[in-house]
Amino acid sequence: MASTTSFVTAPQRIQGLLAPAATGDHTLVKLQGPGVFVCAHVTRQNDPTGVSFVSLDIDGKNVVSLSFEAAANWGLTEDNPYGVVLLQKSAITTLTIGYPLPLRFERDLVLKVTVNEVGIAQIVANVIYGS
Repeated sequence: MASTTSFVTAPQRIQGLLAPAATGDHTLVKLQGPGVFVCAHVTRQNDPTGVSFVSLDIDGKNVVSLSFEAAANWGLTEDNPYGVVLLQKSAITTLTIGYPLPLRFERDLVLKVTVNEVGIAQIVANVIYGS
């Protein structure tokens, strides 16, 4: 039996930036399908409480929805099979999202952040995707 291996073709990066990060809901990245989600990260600078939320929706279904604080409380600070890891370095915190297999989207992929406090200097998101 022949082995079939799928590859992500035409990989690319798209970035979203929110500076300064005002309170409220913000779409950082919105992609139209079809496509393949490989990974993403959302980095925030100067979050005083950790209650900003990151949300990843694929084809209208929520895949990730948690705050930076929740990721720390859940112990998602090391490599794990859940696909979300929180990295902290002084005033900068990064939430990474990636799974062992790429996730296909047919209609759209939306990466959002909900800012619930003042004092965040900026939020930067990068999404790697392909076809």
